Amino acid sequence: MGGATSPAAPCLSVCLLPLLFLFLHGCWSCVAIERERTLAMIKPDGLSGNYTERIKEIILESGFDIVKEAVVQLDAERASLFYAEHSGRSFFDSLVKYMTSGPVLVMILERPDAISHWRVLIGPTDARKAKISNPNRYCGT
Repeated sequence: MGGATSPAAPCLSVCLLPLLFLFLHGCWSCVAIERERTLAMIKPDGLSGNYTERIKEIILESGFDIVKEAVVQLDAERASLFYAEHSGRSFFDSLVKYMTSGPVLVMILERPDAISHWRVLIGPTDARKAKISNPNRYCGT
């Protein structure tokens, strides 16, 4: 049976070619990892309280890249649009007033699974739950 090949031989060569290509050209570094982007905002008291650098350190240590950032002053219209999902809630007017009380730092963050990682990092949005589960948090929504 000299020179005879098994029925699996053609499949092996076809299946192994992509792996060989990846190995020769930097292993798995050639495989693109999909990255997501999410929005982060340091609120007026975070900015005025000089927490910005510490918050950014935590963000970077958590594997995020800060793609872009800008300090902006929200007006009532923009704050109302941003928090529109809360417009029917009793705290809406005070939220808009607070968010327009001073400048905020808006950042675009990027990493794989950015949205879910950001939610975990900032903790619960309900202040009562956050005080229990994340009493020392620097970030919030």
